[in-house]
Amino acid sequence: MATADRIALSYPADISTWGRDILIARPFASYLRKAHDNAQPGDQWEEFVGVGCCGDAMDVLLQVEAVDGGKQILPETTFEFTEREACGVGGCQVQSEAGPAEIANESSS
Repeated sequence: MATADRIALSYPADISTWGRDILIARPFASYLRKAHDNAQPGDQWEEFVGVGCCGDAMDVLLQVEAVDGGKQILPETTFEFTEREACGVGGCQVQSEAGPAEIANESSS
């Protein structure tokens, strides 16, 4: 089976900034390479992104938008992330732009 050179994944637009940062970090791509053997456009992967400061587990549905090369995911496969329409994934306010620093700034005004 031929190796996937690049896989384009989309995530919901309403994921928090914190969640987005986890997705695009190098350790998460390493995890995806170990968790999935193959990919093809249209595949959907529900992935655990982490437990935020609120203690809520955040699962995010990633969708495979495109695959360059073959289907097999190997260590050299790269991931590209793009945003798609919102789906109500939510997330804690403290994990987003209106997090603690923004709230503190508003309080001191």
